[in-house]
Amino acid sequence: MLPADPAATPPVHDPYAALRLPDFRRLVSARVLLTVATRVQGLVVSWQIFKLTNNPLALGLIGLSEAIPSIVVSLYAGYVADSVRRKNIVVAALAVLVLCAVALAYFASPYGIGWLAKGSLYTLPLYGVIFVSGIARGFMGPALFSFMPQLLPDRALLPNAITWNSTTYQGSAVLGPAIGGYLIAHLGVANSYVVSTVLLALALFQFARIAGRPLPPTEGERLNLKDSVLSGLKFIFSNQLVLAALSLDMFAVLFGGAVALLPVFASDILKVGATGFGHLEAAPAVGSVLMAVVLTYFPLRHHVGRKLLWSVAGFGVATIGFALSTNFVLSLVLLFLTGVFDSVSVIVRSTLIHTFTPEYMKGRVSAVNNIFIGSSNEIGAFESGAAARLMGTVPSVVFGGVMTLLVVAITAWKADKLRRLELGTK
Repeated sequence: MLPADPAATPPVHDPYAALRLPDFRRLVSARVLLTVATRVQGLVVSWQIFKLTNNPLALGLIGLSEAIPSIVVSLYAGYVADSVRRKNIVVAALAVLVLCAVALAYFASPYGIGWLAKGSLYTLPLYGVIFVSGIARGFMGPALFSFMPQLLPDRALLPNAITWNSTTYQGSAVLGPAIGGYLIAHLGVANSYVVSTVLLALALFQFARIAGRPLPPTEGERLNLKDSVLSGLKFIFSNQLVLAALSLDMFAVLFGGAVALLPVFASDILKVGATGFGHLEAAPAVGSVLMAVVLTYFPLRHHVGRKLLWSVAGFGVATIGFALSTNFVLSLVLLFLTGVFDSVSVIVRSTLIHTFTPEYMKGRVSAVNNIFIGSSNEIGAFESGAAARLMGTVPSVVFGGVMTLLVVAITAWKADKLRRLELGTK
């Protein structure tokens, strides 16, 4: 019997291929620390501000305070990420986030502004720190997005790296709110900020350990600042497939922002306190990380576009169900499902952008993606807070879920390339 031809044997899928790279492991561990820290910090800020103001609109203003500076600097930050070594940008931005965490801890301490009267006056310094952190995140996003592929020696590892990047991010997003809720309940606001500061400092240390990479070579003539910034926009709007996926995700996040109102649901509707609030915050991330793990072993290959559309529709339905639920366990399950559906969208969108975008343009294209998706989280939080103020908490979340379903219907009708999307096709 003749031996099997090795060339005819299909390669075995290695679900841990990217994690075998030391620098990628350092990047993943740093992102875990960063995400846990920022999730803890975000949860503590939202809980603190709601308790100070008892106003849902104040929760929306948290997102707006971060989104405005992030949007303003994003296009320039993308240009910088394609012009300066990306590791240096990430380290500098993370150092600013560490200082912002120190400021929040100081303001919440008896030595800071804790003596100010309860109410809006106390919240102004908090919004100021959030504004500065929004600038730092605006610069970090494009640099981190475009730096990750530079750690991979083989482009074939990219889908696996994207999936692990999403899996570890969502896993740390599970830990963050759960830890944050526990910290608020047992250590108080000021000490919770201290824990967040320590985690951010550890993340900075891990990022600093990653070896720097030179910038990818630029194709064609070098563009001036204006043309370079606009090239990212032109690239996105000239690619129907990427534009459709970004638009679908952006509007789903914009209108499906139930998470921004979780302090209201935890405190006034479900009545589960700070610990229950942490569990509610973690539930979507639990769903996301479990789905991401499944996709690591069973990558999407067929009918990817249709699965994306159905997933976003499922996100909208689960959001409506959560808004109408008055049972804590049912609410946890429905939030879990929003995370399951959202994970598919995140992985498909990231894969499309990395696959279609040249390496030397990834900073600028990622900046546009940050405006579409990253800032839509914060603007969606503001929309949710404003809608809750005008319509009431439950009707506003139902409205967001219905609008998400409408966006899916319009995208499915208009974006024929997305409906026919298969893995590896352009």
